[in-house]
Amino acid sequence: MSNDELKDADTSFVPLLDARQRAMLAEMGVKIWAPKPVAAVAPAPAVQAEPVPAAPAVQAPAVRPAPAPVARAPAAPAVSAVPVAAPVRSPAPAASGPADVGLSPRPAGIETMDWPTLQAAVAGCEACGLCRGRKNTVFGVGDVQADWMIVGEAPGEHEDLQGEPFVGLAGQLLDNMLRAVGRSRTGTGEQGAYIANVLKCRPPANRNPQPAEVAQCEPYLARQVALVQPKIILAMGRFAVQSLLKTDEPIGRLRGRVHRYEGVPVIVTYHPAYLLRTPADKAKAWADLCLAMETANTPLRR
Repeated sequence: MSNDELKDADTSFVPLLDARQRAMLAEMGVKIWAPKPVAAVAPAPAVQAEPVPAAPAVQAPAVRPAPAPVARAPAAPAVSAVPVAAPVRSPAPAASGPADVGLSPRPAGIETMDWPTLQAAVAGCEACGLCRGRKNTVFGVGDVQADWMIVGEAPGEHEDLQGEPFVGLAGQLLDNMLRAVGRSRTGTGEQGAYIANVLKCRPPANRNPQPAEVAQCEPYLARQVALVQPKIILAMGRFAVQSLLKTDEPIGRLRGRVHRYEGVPVIVTYHPAYLLRTPADKAKAWADLCLAMETANTPLRR
């Protein structure tokens, strides 16, 4: 290359030479020539990128996914904690059943008790859970040697307060029914009647008697029938009928016939409380009373 070419040569492509180096070359009269390889200059900044710790940073995310499955592993024991609560709930249903039955056994020898002993046994009875809510036991009322015996279902609120069966509006209706056939709860002999219930304690909120409760009270009623020795029993209401006749047939199918309990004729009729709600059936109840009078006065039917 001639000196003129060296003078005209472009030295701006040498950015790596500092001012001192270029001054020294100028003092020596040396012109730097080189092709303009842009690619040759590019690697220089690439050298500065090497010290950047990009590679370790790339490896860090690769480590993070690994703990993710480990973090999920404790979730499995959390599920096992749920069944632990189940045994705690299990006793609750057992307590909701008829566990109150049999708080204490009935006194022995009920079938041989006299009236005072039987009444005392009923007053102190704790054979079922009904004893917890009662105010009074409801034993019975009337002539203990009457020809007629009236058997109802269970005491209500008024009976529980007074300790006497069939009081209140239902009791007033029963008194009117008995008066229509020449009898009353205060009469004696042919003018009297003995009145008792299947249950001797009031069920809570006047609910229906439960079978276990009826079973616990039945021996008391059986002894009352044996002591009265009535000529006729008037069974009033579904639970009285079920207890005496051991049947689930509805009253409508059992009416109009003579049934028997321990040899004593039984006439099935509606409970006075039902008649208060359904006055149209009072005519049927009157027919039942007429059948009872006819049966009691006919020795052949006994």
